[in-house]
Amino acid sequence: MSKPVEINFDGIIGPSHNYAGLSLGNIASSTNAGETAYPREAALQGIAKMRHNMDLGLAQGFFMPLDRPNTGWLDKLGTSIAEAEPHIRAAAFSASSMWAANAATVSPTPDSIDGKCHLTVANLQTMPHRSHEWPGTFAQLQLAFADQNYFAVHSPVPSPFGDEGAANHMRLCNTHDQAGLEIFVYGKAGGPFPARQHIEASKAIARTHGLDENKVIFAQQSETAIAAGAFHNDVVAVANERVLFTHEQAFAEPDVLYAEILSKLPEAEIIIVPASKVSLADAIESYLFNAQLVTLPDDGGMALILPTEAQGNAAVWSYLRELVAGNGPISKICPVDVRQSMANGGGPACLRLRVVADPETVNQKFIATHEKLDKISAVVEKYWPGSISPTQLTSVDLLNEIHEARSQLLAACGLSKLAS
Repeated sequence: MSKPVEINFDGIIGPSHNYAGLSLGNIASSTNAGETAYPREAALQGIAKMRHNMDLGLAQGFFMPLDRPNTGWLDKLGTSIAEAEPHIRAAAFSASSMWAANAATVSPTPDSIDGKCHLTVANLQTMPHRSHEWPGTFAQLQLAFADQNYFAVHSPVPSPFGDEGAANHMRLCNTHDQAGLEIFVYGKAGGPFPARQHIEASKAIARTHGLDENKVIFAQQSETAIAAGAFHNDVVAVANERVLFTHEQAFAEPDVLYAEILSKLPEAEIIIVPASKVSLADAIESYLFNAQLVTLPDDGGMALILPTEAQGNAAVWSYLRELVAGNGPISKICPVDVRQSMANGGGPACLRLRVVADPETVNQKFIATHEKLDKISAVVEKYWPGSISPTQLTSVDLLNEIHEARSQLLAACGLSKLAS
């Protein structure tokens, strides 16, 4: 076996990508509700991000978009595409599985008692449009991580406890292949917005994954952050190996959390961005923290892969220039264009699920190469709708176009068994 590495699995943005504003508490999603979306452009932007990361020497995987609209879900509601209320119809069309950070919570081999990498599919039950994702995601995870010598894929935490996956989970360690400290972030309230990650769900996952209770922390997200639009923890904090990069208002009791981290992992380095330099509003608008913080294989330094929106925010960009000019662990800033995803409320970190594993143990159909991305790009160019407005969701022609596009992609990737 090769040494385990961090593999970023990106969700390919699906052909039903549209702006229906379904996510309460997600400011970008709400702001752009009713606008025209561009699925083809969105998917190509996501593929370009994957290529960019591979060019940095990072291991890269991908997940297929789910079958949309979800007519089986509509059947259970006693309705159809033509007859459903607009918000129900939009929820059936949602392409939100593109944000693979919400696919599952992952505990790699070094952290678990049985020496397997554990993945628990998220139930996403706090939002109707996401609540019907998990069966399709579960089937895909079972296929991608099918080798039970190395992986254990778990069904979702049961109702009524909400779990939104890795977007509320961080891992700190000296190197990815060593045992680490897993931090589960939960919410309680956030002004008018619901807290999406319940502590009961986080504790259930830690138990199911067989984690050492001395190497687990449960931290509460601050109500201020949730109320400001940080609907997931990864909008205000991101971790990689020994580094936690966080806004000072991310957590309810930050000093208690930082002390506990350092007591369990003394090598940890905590970079706190003060509100005096970057306000919560600026952090959320730019998605400064919804970035991929990664270790570069060439020199062991760290890069922050963030949306180009960060360049357009004067306070954020000034802070970032100061950050990389210093002598800290983050030495490289890599802006990437994922504007279509951003306009729907998800940045670079939302688009990927981090899995520490030997790539050879993963189903190779889900591991990216430049040749595979060429093939995927060709399918997207030919079959993805150029644009979708919410008023088109009753169109039979659009429905057929979306189904054909996904079918062509599954066939091109040898994954037609995921068709239903």
